Amino acid sequence: MSAAAGPDLVTHRGGCHCGRVRFEVSAPADIDVEDCNCSICTMFAYLHLIVPAERFRLLSGAADLTTYTFNTGAAKHLFCRHCGTKSFYVPRSHPDGYSVNVRCIAPDTIASMNVHRLDGSNWERAYPQGRGAFR
Repeated sequence: MSAAAGPDLVTHRGGCHCGRVRFEVSAPADIDVEDCNCSICTMFAYLHLIVPAERFRLLSGAADLTTYTFNTGAAKHLFCRHCGTKSFYVPRSHPDGYSVNVRCIAPDTIASMNVHRLDGSNWERAYPQGRGAFR
């Protein structure tokens, strides 16, 4: 595991199913993730690792991404246009960051994972100030 952007952070690598979209994210080896029950997260079994934009790096595949929005249009759901994988996106809760799907990260840099339930079906109650804090 390599240090990245601080002594408590490691570089996690991941990407989409077909391999065209690749990224790195700097986060602790022991990660806290959110399991949201909103309609889209439930259908994709998405586990959120939310990080500030400066800790996310798209390595390849920018031209292979397509964007889907719904409801308020605030979240920018990014999918690989070839395999359909949603590896990361810009969430409504953190428009200045990224939510990375932990299921798309190679497991070798994850020491442990603590899963928090998030009531995204009632988004306004889950984020009463309109956005959450970065961990």
